[in-house]
Amino acid sequence: MGIMEGKKGIIFGVSNKHGIANAIAEQIHKEGGEIAFTYANEVMEKRVKPIADGMKSKMCIECDVTKDEDVQKAFEEYKKHYDSLDFVVHAVAFANKEDLMGEFYTTSKEGWDTAMHVSAYSLLTISKYAKPQMEATGGGSILALTYLGATKVVANYNIMGVAKAALESSMRFIAYDLGKYNIRCNCLSAGPVKTLAAKGISGFDRMLKANILKAPLKRTPSLEDVGKAGLYLASDLSSGVTGQVQFVDCGASSVFASIEEMAQIQL
Repeated sequence: MGIMEGKKGIIFGVSNKHGIANAIAEQIHKEGGEIAFTYANEVMEKRVKPIADGMKSKMCIECDVTKDEDVQKAFEEYKKHYDSLDFVVHAVAFANKEDLMGEFYTTSKEGWDTAMHVSAYSLLTISKYAKPQMEATGGGSILALTYLGATKVVANYNIMGVAKAALESSMRFIAYDLGKYNIRCNCLSAGPVKTLAAKGISGFDRMLKANILKAPLKRTPSLEDVGKAGLYLASDLSSGVTGQVQFVDCGASSVFASIEEMAQIQL
C-alpha cells in the first residue's frame, strides 16, 4: 500500500509532462493518491487532459487563478467527485517575457501586477477555498513552488524573484492562520531543472552550470528528486512541517561559493 493510499487532492499548474508539477503528480499517483487537475485555457487543455486521463483523474477543468469565481468553481466541482481534500499543489506562475530580461527597475506597473497576481496572490485565493474542505477532512497540506530567486538576485529572474518572495511570505502567514485547522502550508524550492518554463529565462544554461559547480552533490536536481520532495510535503510524512521552504537543489543554496568559484575571485 502506497503512502498516499486514500488521499485525494488537486494540483493547479500542471502544464506538460516535463515540468515540476507533473513530477510531483507522478509521485503522488505512484503512491496511490487521487489527483484532480486544472488547466489555464483551451490551449493548455490539450497538454493537461492526457496527463489527467493517464492518472485516471475524475476532474480536469479550466481555471484562471486570477479569477476568484474560477477558483471557487474548481473547488465546488472537486467536491462533487471527491469526498476529502488532503492536499493542494500551487504550481502557478507567470511573468511577461520582457520582464524576465534586462534591468529589473524598468519593470512596468502592468508587468508587476500580472506577475504578482498570478504567481503570489493566487495562493491566497486557492487557500481560501481549500480551507473549508480541508478542515472537514481533518487537515491537509498546501504546497507552493518557489525558487532561490526569492531571496537572492538571480540574473534575469527579475520580477519573478519579487513575486516568489511574496509567495514565500504569504505561505508563512497562511501556515500561521490555518495551523489551528491542522492545515499545513509549505514551499518547495527546486534548483535549476530543465523544464519548458525554464526556457523562458534568459541565461538558464549558465544557471545550470553554476549549480553544478557550487552544489555539494556536483549536479543539478532531477525531476524525480523534486517530485519525491513534493510527495513528502504533500503527504503525512511531513505532518509536523509547516511554514517552511524546502530546498531541493543538491545543496547549492547552502554554499556561498564553491572552491572553484573562489579561485576565480581577484582579491
